Amino acid sequence: MRKIVNPKQKLLFDPFNEVLTEKARKRLLEGWKGVFRNVILELMPVDVIGAGFDVTMGRPTKELYSMAGLLLIKEFMNLTNEEAVDAYCFDMSIHYALNLEPITHDLSTRTLERYIKLFQDSDIAATIMDRVTGKLIETLDIKVDKQRLDSTHIFSDMASFGRTRLMGVTVKRFLTQLKRHNRADYDMLEETLRKRYEHGENLLFSGYGKDDQSRRLLRQQVAEDMYYLIGRFADSAPVSNRSSYKAVEQVFHQQCDVQEAKVVVKEKTGGNCIQNPSDPDATYDGHKGPGYQVQLAETCNPENEQQFITCAIAQSAAEPDSQAVEVVLEELKANGLMPEQMLADTLYCGDENVVLAQSEGVELVGPVPGSGKDDEYESLSIDDFSINETTEEVFLCPAGHKPQSSRHNSKTGVTKTMMPLSACGGCEFFEQCPIQKSSKGYKLRHTAKDRRIAARKRETQTEVFKERYRARGAIEGTNSGTKRKTGLGKLRVRGIKAVSRQVYMKITGWNILRACRCAKMRKIVYQKAQIACFWLIFAVLRLLKQLTGSLKAIHRPIFAGIHNFTKSPSPAGVF
Repeated sequence: MRKIVNPKQKLLFDPFNEVLTEKARKRLLEGWKGVFRNVILELMPVDVIGAGFDVTMGRPTKELYSMAGLLLIKEFMNLTNEEAVDAYCFDMSIHYALNLEPITHDLSTRTLERYIKLFQDSDIAATIMDRVTGKLIETLDIKVDKQRLDSTHIFSDMASFGRTRLMGVTVKRFLTQLKRHNRADYDMLEETLRKRYEHGENLLFSGYGKDDQSRRLLRQQVAEDMYYLIGRFADSAPVSNRSSYKAVEQVFHQQCDVQEAKVVVKEKTGGNCIQNPSDPDATYDGHKGPGYQVQLAETCNPENEQQFITCAIAQSAAEPDSQAVEVVLEELKANGLMPEQMLADTLYCGDENVVLAQSEGVELVGPVPGSGKDDEYESLSIDDFSINETTEEVFLCPAGHKPQSSRHNSKTGVTKTMMPLSACGGCEFFEQCPIQKSSKGYKLRHTAKDRRIAARKRETQTEVFKERYRARGAIEGTNSGTKRKTGLGKLRVRGIKAVSRQVYMKITGWNILRACRCAKMRKIVYQKAQIACFWLIFAVLRLLKQLTGSLKAIHRPIFAGIHNFTKSPSPAGVF
């Protein structure tokens, strides 16, 4: 049976009046707990959560607003399951944030885990982030026209293995499952193979040499063992359908090749491969290691009192940043948070992404891939030619000469321009000009992409661009801050679904913590707290009116005083 207590419904007598001093209440109101209780809690999607419970039948659930809020607090405060249960049961400040009475509440770890699974299966975390972020941006009048984009690496709760150990652990886990469920098949394997993997994972291959030659021979032996096991059980449906067998297959094909019936370990595998069989979604980034990454978009308008993260997308670590622009823009568009200008580093700013962003009305600002310091000394480029951007035809060279011909091929996208000998033969800019000499004269070949890139390279050398782009660097502080404050850098879960859930919740919490620093948010919280305090006065006046009939002479000045008091911007005198 669903149990829901709407946070907007105020109590006649606030139970915290008896247990909080004026200073203690002020600290709660000015911190994230006051913001959570008065602004955030009512945004929890209890309609989605309650869909899994009957309206009237069964034992009452935990209060659903408080449970949704607890899971959000758990993630951005980086609490373990046991710490979250203790906070729900005994922590008065958490009771205040969750709109619970300041008494002991019962909650088991198993119940908490069931709600976590419900959040993960229903994708509720994404809904919470969208609702909370949208509400904070709207309430605080945050301008989203200027944003910045970057990715940050995160680690899941898995061990980091080398290649030999990865293959060995995969075989070890398969043999453990085979021994447990198909003992006869396990006993039929060669004894030497079984003994090779009989030690625990921490002691696996502990008796082998550590020099390069020994490691190479061991890796080859493990690869041959994998190949033998794959062939041995390929036609056995009870075994081949098991996830541990499929892991052996996948790791083998990523790490090894079969050449003329001989197993060969690959020299290089690339980053898009399994790093640990316990977390098959995690891959490898050549600079940052195994795990995942998060694409973050953040506001960067200098008029904002605080900057908020508008988009967070969890990805495998091997995903290239160059492919993230499209998914980020789609997410921002779906939430109504599209910017006019997006600052990003070099990897995001390929010509295809610039054109894509432009088609969505977004200016993607960043360095051009492949450009360097040498570009500052190039005197002339295709950007110095006068070109019709519609037809891509050249009508003047940098020296002001007209071309002999300029024809654009719509199929290939290439424009071929021929210059007269008289123009280029004695031109003083010939050494710096990109034009080339041919048997038929002087020619220039360019595409629309070449022209756009040349124009952007020229723009990046200006002081105006450097001033615009300077704001991008501040997102590095956000990447660091989210990891320090919310534990985003090292998660306690594995798998892309669980990782995504925690990323959404931690980023939502980061936005809540930033909202607490806004003066406007503190004023809103105080005003809502004042309204709650005056419920008692209204109730008393109504009771007096019922008892005495008409008390206009009494209650009119009281209501006027209340109205003027709640309009006061100063938090002083609230209590």
